[in-house]
Amino acid sequence: MSAKTPDVAAAPDRQREQGRALTRLLPYLLIAPAVIALGLVLGGTLFRNVLISLQEFGRRQLISRTTEWAGLDNYVEVLTNDRFWSTLVRTFVFMAANVVLIMVIGTLCGLLLLRLGKRMRLVLSISLVLAWAMPIIPSTTVFRWIFDTQFGLVNWLMRTLGFSGYDQHNWFDSGLSTLTIATLLIVWTSVPFVALNLYAGLTTVSGEIYEAARMDGASAWRIFWSIVLPIMKPFFLITTFLEIIWVFKAFAQIYALNGGGPNRASETLPVMAYVAGMGQQQYGIAAAISVVTLLILVVAMSFYFRLILKQEKEQS
Repeated sequence: MSAKTPDVAAAPDRQREQGRALTRLLPYLLIAPAVIALGLVLGGTLFRNVLISLQEFGRRQLISRTTEWAGLDNYVEVLTNDRFWSTLVRTFVFMAANVVLIMVIGTLCGLLLLRLGKRMRLVLSISLVLAWAMPIIPSTTVFRWIFDTQFGLVNWLMRTLGFSGYDQHNWFDSGLSTLTIATLLIVWTSVPFVALNLYAGLTTVSGEIYEAARMDGASAWRIFWSIVLPIMKPFFLITTFLEIIWVFKAFAQIYALNGGGPNRASETLPVMAYVAGMGQQQYGIAAAISVVTLLILVVAMSFYFRLILKQEKEQS
């Protein structure tokens, strides 16, 4: 019986190694078309936006179709503008208030879904899905009607309850009240995402864990703090980060409510960029504001990915 040659003996090993290499590459090959498409669509738009931010691009340049390079002048003008810094602070405060409310209310709704019976859970789930599925502009229109000066439901309700001073009260007469209404709108449309996903995650946790905790005399708060929060920590981290991005770039809700007014007092960075570009036709300035906004989100993403990598190292 002849011995196998080295090449014949090594052939199965090479085939297994090639199979493992193909298995490792398969996920990347599957997502490659989507990544390439996103790169072409978003990458090209982003590149064009950066170019515009380096140009003196206004009404004259748009009509004459001329290119006038300005270097970093647009960024200098933006970063030395007091309005930009006040808008940046307003954006962060607005984002923080929204994210806290969304996560707290969404968590409470998710826990409530877990404890309700089948019928009430179905009713609440359908209500959450309907709020979530509502398009932005129609929902903003509904909120404008609710807080309308003359025919608004809120003014009618306040008068019916006996409160004075709500005869044609203008709820959009200040930046604070406008952003408060925008907060109600954004929280209303964002809570379902947190609640439904948290409920889906909680259904994977064995009920025996909760029963054991209750037998040990743990309160509802203790069960949440010692059991739910540690188990669902990845969910809370990912969802919080997604909500930060979602609220930070919120535009339609704020602009459709009051156009960033009154007197630009309810502007956030996306609204400021739109007003500078479409309203004042300072497209170079608008592009610079949008690039700075993107850089802020990139910095936030870097902290998020560092946190995720640290968590994975701790679990490994």
